[in-house]
Amino acid sequence: MAINRGRVWLGGVAGGVVWVIWNLIVTFLIIGAPRYADMQASGQFLKESRYPAFGLQWTVLLIILGIMVAHLYAWSRQALGPGPMTALKVGVLVGFASGFPSNFGTAAWAPMPRIFPLGWMLELWVGAVLATLVAGWLYRAQDEPQRSNARAAGR
Repeated sequence: MAINRGRVWLGGVAGGVVWVIWNLIVTFLIIGAPRYADMQASGQFLKESRYPAFGLQWTVLLIILGIMVAHLYAWSRQALGPGPMTALKVGVLVGFASGFPSNFGTAAWAPMPRIFPLGWMLELWVGAVLATLVAGWLYRAQDEPQRSNARAAGR
């Protein structure tokens, strides 16, 4: 089956947007904005980012990662088959590799509350899973027939 690059990009951008939404949930609800302010006030976090417009740059990076996991899902379909289990496997592997090792080390050695590395790990790990599931849901190979609404709804 040929890779449908248009659907990869569509699924990747949509998955990246979902990842950005998950990032906001982690930042404001799981870790909490007041904790960031407390860490800045205590001098453990910088008050200004070293990189200009960091929030925008982080958003673009998450969308790029969404496109990357969409590509990985499309390539994995040949070996693992299409569907949510393949997307889940790809998302779990990418999320673990991107989120666990560095945040485990940070939790072990950095003098900060462990909620920060836990939240950052969840942001990357769960975000990768969600992005890949969205990308997989939107993807179909070029030579796959168009899914009708009735079939997609399970009728």
